This record gives sequence, C-alpha cells and structure tokens, in this order.
Amino acid sequence: MKFFQIHAENPQNRLVRQVVDIIKQGGVIIYPTDSSYAVGCRVGDKPALDRIRLLRRLDDKHNFTLLCRDLSELGLYAKVNTTAFRLLKAHTPGPYTFILNATREVPRMLMHPKRRTIGLRVPSNPIALALLEELGEPLMSVSLIMPGATEPLSDPYEIRDLLENQVDLIIDGGYGTHEASSVISLVDEEPEVLRVGSGDVSAFINQ
Repeated sequence: MKFFQIHAENPQNRLVRQVVDIIKQGGVIIYPTDSSYAVGCRVGDKPALDRIRLLRRLDDKHNFTLLCRDLSELGLYAKVNTTAFRLLKAHTPGPYTFILNATREVPRMLMHPKRRTIGLRVPSNPIALALLEELGEPLMSVSLIMPGATEPLSDPYEIRDLLENQVDLIIDGGYGTHEASSVISLVDEEPEVLRVGSGDVSAFINQ
C-alpha cells in the first residue's frame, strides 16, 4: 500500500501521474474531495468496484458517483435539460452530488437498478481535479463512510491505520471535513434534496 502526501493547493505532477497509473492498473484509492475523503477506482473496473463494496459493506443497490472534471464531461453521462443545466452551471464545481438520468455511456453496473439514474459531481478540490485531468475520464467514487458510522473519515493517518490493508493507495491531502457532499436529485421537474451535507442547498428548495 502506498501513502502519498500531496500538496492540497499545488499537487505535485509526479505523484499525480503515479496515482493515475495505480488507478489504471485496477487500484482502489482513497483521496480528498471538496467535502470528505472518498474511495475511488476506474469506471467499469468490476473487481475494484467489488473491493469498494466490500470495504463499505454496500449492497448492489447503492448508487455510485461519477466524479467528472467539468460540466461537458458530466453531459456525456447524464441527460441534462435546461433547468438542470442552469442549476449545474451555478453549483459546479462544488460539494454537490447530482442524481440524473443516465445516458448509454454509463456502465450498467453503476446505475440504479430500477431507475437508470447515476450520481455525478464536479469537485473543486485541486488534488481531485488534477487526478481527473491526468486520468482523462471520470473516477468512480463513494464517500468514505465506514459501516455503522454516520460521518466520513477525515484524518489521513487514521484512515491509513484502519484501511492500509484494504486499498492500494491513500492520499494525504490534509484533513478532510466531517461532511459528505449534499445529494440533489434533478431527475424530475423539481429538484429534490436527498441528503444535506457540505454546501448550501437553499437554491434547490422551493422558495
């Protein structure tokens, strides 16, 4: 298991490239976002996905999130109408996960089994963005909330003590927050707040 200390504002390119190599080889990584730490792997990598499910003890109904580098990449994986686009433009990048109808680009194993929806987000964390830029595709991701816990883990050293045998790489990008992203559904006409976490959700609630 590797433990990289990556600068929170100016991520070192050499380390970012090494992280991306590990992801491309089927690795499971723990990395910082603009809300909490998260655990991620390459899109469509089933063995890595199964390891994440095991680590978080998730059933097959849990919605994974695709972490995208910008709105245009997000548009490849989700059907975005005008109302949704306006809200997305105003709130990305940021600590929000948006549930949208998935396009054909999304691997079936990532979609909600009944609704064909997918969670998408564009983070504002420099480390996460550097990884996405170098990777050239979204990262499959889920908040690092351990079984039985209500808050995500936020201390990289505590994460290492707990999980070093279960993942391939942990990035120390400083302390994270104790809040996961807020989750907003844009599937229907009216936005619906499914989870209040980081970020102000007042814009998504009918005034």
